[in-house]
Amino acid sequence: MTRHIMVLLHPQRDESAVAAVSVFKALLDDGITPVVLSDEIVGIRARQAEAVDDEPILNHCTIIDPSELGEWKNACELVIVLGGDGTILRAAERFHGSGAPLMGINLGHVGFLAESEKEDLAEAVHRASQRDYSVEERLALDVSVWHEGENIFNAWALNEATIEKTSKSRMIDVVLGVDARPVSSFGCDGVILATPTGSTAYSFSAGGPIVWPEVEALILVPISAHALFSKPLVVNPTSRLGVEISQMNPEFSAVLWCDGRRALELPSGARVEATRSKSPIRLARLHTGPFTDRLVAKFRLPVSGWRGPIKEA
Repeated sequence: MTRHIMVLLHPQRDESAVAAVSVFKALLDDGITPVVLSDEIVGIRARQAEAVDDEPILNHCTIIDPSELGEWKNACELVIVLGGDGTILRAAERFHGSGAPLMGINLGHVGFLAESEKEDLAEAVHRASQRDYSVEERLALDVSVWHEGENIFNAWALNEATIEKTSKSRMIDVVLGVDARPVSSFGCDGVILATPTGSTAYSFSAGGPIVWPEVEALILVPISAHALFSKPLVVNPTSRLGVEISQMNPEFSAVLWCDGRRALELPSGARVEATRSKSPIRLARLHTGPFTDRLVAKFRLPVSGWRGPIKEA
């Protein structure tokens, strides 16, 4: 039976194009058919004409139109993602709800979601071919927007859903709630509703806590709030987070962003709700070390002087 592995990449980065060709070769050598989207192949050819057009290797790949992706979600045993966290989030959006785990190869900067760095690309692909990896499920968010009693928008997010002001000169007034009970109200630049995975992203930049990924929780973080009580909240994963936008002057508005990719302008009086998603994201893991070590390595945290716990005789 033919094995298929999807390869997703950042089509605007030259190094992604070079890495993709290496991945195609390695998978084919291991008897696996690479699957790639046609719009990403166009991007590769536009930037790496010589590197790719001289490679008949593309003739041995399965190239599909993005409209066919739904048919291939469950046909691919794994998705190898070449790029930074943004590319991995794009892949998560496309593949959430499928059985295929994502294996991120970092070609960006921090690459917190990635499992391997570009210098370890060959080893990562070989282990993918051998199915030598574990699979970890990450909690995600189902996001809904309500206005005048009607559900007007539904979305999904792996990192966070963010309600932000659109005017530089004016705050938005919000009322926060947990499990249908009000918690506080204030003016602010925005509110972040995050997962543990997203706790090292925008939530972290806004002063939110870092939550270890194995901790199941939802996080609410106000952005530049004008209030005495505006601390981040960490709540039960079964809770329902709510943010209500108070009535605003028509010339001002707020916007909802999901993972910084999908946006919706929020009408005055709208209510945003976030709950634990029924569709977690599955990540392929090559390393079994503690999250603490990943945190220190990715953020380059100073740990000199640490002696460790005293061992009993």
